[in-house]
Amino acid sequence: MLNLSIRNYSKVDFNTNTLFYGDNLEILRHSIPEESIDLIYLDPPFNSKADYNILFKETTGEQSAAQIQAFSDFWKWDNEARRAYEFLTGNEVDNSIANIAIALYQILGKSNMSAYLFMMAVRLIELKRVLKPIGAIFLHCDPTASHYLKLLMDSIFGVSNFRNEIIWKRTSAHSDANRCGSIHDTIFFYSKSSDYMWNQILIPLSDEYRNTFLDEYDPVVKKWYKRADLTGAGVTKGGNSGKAWRGINPTTRGRHWAIPRLRDMKNKTATV
Repeated sequence: MLNLSIRNYSKVDFNTNTLFYGDNLEILRHSIPEESIDLIYLDPPFNSKADYNILFKETTGEQSAAQIQAFSDFWKWDNEARRAYEFLTGNEVDNSIANIAIALYQILGKSNMSAYLFMMAVRLIELKRVLKPIGAIFLHCDPTASHYLKLLMDSIFGVSNFRNEIIWKRTSAHSDANRCGSIHDTIFFYSKSSDYMWNQILIPLSDEYRNTFLDEYDPVVKKWYKRADLTGAGVTKGGNSGKAWRGINPTTRGRHWAIPRLRDMKNKTATV
């Protein structure tokens, strides 16, 4: 069952699938309970200065300023941006967040970029509030503002809760005028705490992949290897790399830089 809510600020019923549309800041503050969400993925506007179609209006028939901004990705310093900055530097938020907001304001001033970042910051604070302690958040952005958004994420979720910067290649290599081709987006992965949920997904290697790239299976470590990764021709006559280590003498083996196989180390077949 799908519950379609338009400015319905009652708390969400998680027994039904609910689709909200409108200003997500108001929806987060009024409809989403604290620590109720397992996973957040957001692909917000990138401040790309591109115009997109307005998909809907308010129930009154009037155009919504929030929706115009959401789909016309050109942010301007206005009263909304000023109020967001005042909130971020007020007494209700953590000092680390306020310090970052002040630093960004000193660098960027009353600019379109600072308006965009402060809009994002107040929403990221709410997203952290609704996330469960075991939860995780993935923020999808592009190089337009990713470096600034990383600072905001560090201040809101904590530097220690940064997990990964994922690079997504969204197009093939090409030439852009007077610069390298722009071909990737960035996804920042943060957790709410150190005790976050992570489900490792493993799939078996296909026969085609093994036949193309891998040569040998080691039953001891239960892993496929490529022979080129297991050997290294030649020896060194000096330095630490030519000395015996854990029962392996690289000089007598004739391989000075290769990592010894686990079973060779276990059986100590080499001469010290």
